[in-house]
Amino acid sequence: MTEKITVFDPVDYLDSWEMAEAFLADAYETGDAAGITEAMAIVARAKILID
Repeated sequence: MTEKITVFDPVDYLDSWEMAEAFLADAYETGDAAGITEAMAIVARAKILID
């Protein structure tokens, strides 16, 4: 059996500044520096779609 693999990109779900803010807040709550850095990079990519 072959499994279908799909690509998940969180940028597709950050369609407003409120969503981006909540996404970053969740990352900051973890306290994980690598996760926070990754979340910031994702929001930076989403900025193109939000503006």
